[in-house]
Amino acid sequence: MASRTRTSAKDRPSYRCTECGWTTAKWLGRCPECQTWGTVEEAGGAPAVRTTAPGRVSAAALPIGQVDGRRATARATGVPELDRVLGGGLVPGAVVLLAGEPGVGKSTLLLDVAARAATEQERTLYVTGEESAGQVRLRADRIGAIADHLYLAAETDLSAVLGHLDSVKPSLLVLDSVQTVASPEIDGAPGGMAQVREVAGALIRASKERGMSTLLVGHVTKDGAIAGPRLLEHLVDVVLHFEGDRHARLRLVRGVKNRYGTTDEVGCFELHDEGITGLADPSGLFLTRRAEPVPGTCLTVTLEGRRPLVAEVQALTVDSQIPSPRRTTSGLETSRVSMMLAVLEQRGKISQLGKRDIYSATVGGVRLTEPAADLAIALALASAASDTPLPKNLVAIGEVGLAGEVRRVTGVQRRLSEASRLGFTHALVPADPGRVPEGMRVIEVANVGEALRVLPRRARGERPERTTGAEGAERSGGAGRARRAESGTAEVSPLSGGAAR
Repeated sequence: MASRTRTSAKDRPSYRCTECGWTTAKWLGRCPECQTWGTVEEAGGAPAVRTTAPGRVSAAALPIGQVDGRRATARATGVPELDRVLGGGLVPGAVVLLAGEPGVGKSTLLLDVAARAATEQERTLYVTGEESAGQVRLRADRIGAIADHLYLAAETDLSAVLGHLDSVKPSLLVLDSVQTVASPEIDGAPGGMAQVREVAGALIRASKERGMSTLLVGHVTKDGAIAGPRLLEHLVDVVLHFEGDRHARLRLVRGVKNRYGTTDEVGCFELHDEGITGLADPSGLFLTRRAEPVPGTCLTVTLEGRRPLVAEVQALTVDSQIPSPRRTTSGLETSRVSMMLAVLEQRGKISQLGKRDIYSATVGGVRLTEPAADLAIALALASAASDTPLPKNLVAIGEVGLAGEVRRVTGVQRRLSEASRLGFTHALVPADPGRVPEGMRVIEVANVGEALRVLPRRARGERPERTTGAEGAERSGGAGRARRAESGTAEVSPLSGGAAR
């Protein structure tokens, strides 16, 4: 009987993806790991199964109470807005990934941070893989980021970057960007999943061994997600998103992951010709200063992380000249504005909105996505439709449901405190807002109908009479329950026309 030759596992072919390194026993046209076509190639025999034997430990395990936590104390970067997001500053050995769209200002911000961190005791190494050293020097001259202990290198080879670490011995490394550096030991083009994984892994190991803080710049895809393998976000300690409209001055740094602090903080910056500066009080960017109120405008207080920001919503309605009226938004969600239009027409009894062109926008490039801006959007649309301005120094806070009810939102007291600090004296809020700041009058509204009563009344068929402040509000006939911060005193609210509680 003829003997059958059995193929061993060592002789069986295996296939490997040149992009991400995923292996399989059979050929596939598309890699299931990175979803790339045509990258699965034969890699020889199947890898043998190996087991890891116990080895020497780098340091003995200690009770957690005996571990020295001072080594993980954060150090300030010199940029307070960035320190706010990081949780106090950069922790030695921490690796931070900063991602954002092209041209948003990532390199400008990190070059400023690198210059501020370079002192006599602390060296900083800035490695650029996208620009030449001369180009970075020109930007440093423009923004004033020249320091004696700031070292600059233009490298795209991982081994060369590690060599610079040995020679400079920095306490802070800035790499711009992780997608431009490649290792000659790994197959694939720079920016591929295998290369990004190897580069990030090598720099993370170097950071932990040296106690060196590392700032990595990351690219984003057209959908706004961080480019590269998802493993990159798991490996680093902090993930930050740099957001902003290139046509506006405002830039936001938002924490997505932070092992050393919270992820509900937002840093605000202003990008200009001389560089980028932090904004400790950015609310002024989102407001238009006017002597008298204008129809179609309403103010609200939004929460970016834990930071309250006063923003302005503007609306304009005009007679449409086409069968399908336009609906144009800027800084607002189109679906949210459409829902407010439907609620106003059905619950607020405001007709003819469906036959008019509607334009709505925010001021200063801020994006309002949280439901707390619903009430301000509805009031701005109603004010524009009736060509009647809202009372002066009024803010509106609340989520509006399809039944027309005004729902509670988080952080009402924080929002009212910010509005009071900026000089606003009246607020429309849902029921039970909690403690009211001194000098602030709040009007609790249960539905859109009560909120619309802050608009001055006018006779049917008459041209709207422009009234402002308390004069127009006294004719509103009441808008829910008003409360004043002063305890034990009941008086007539200039907005509600009723007794304060």
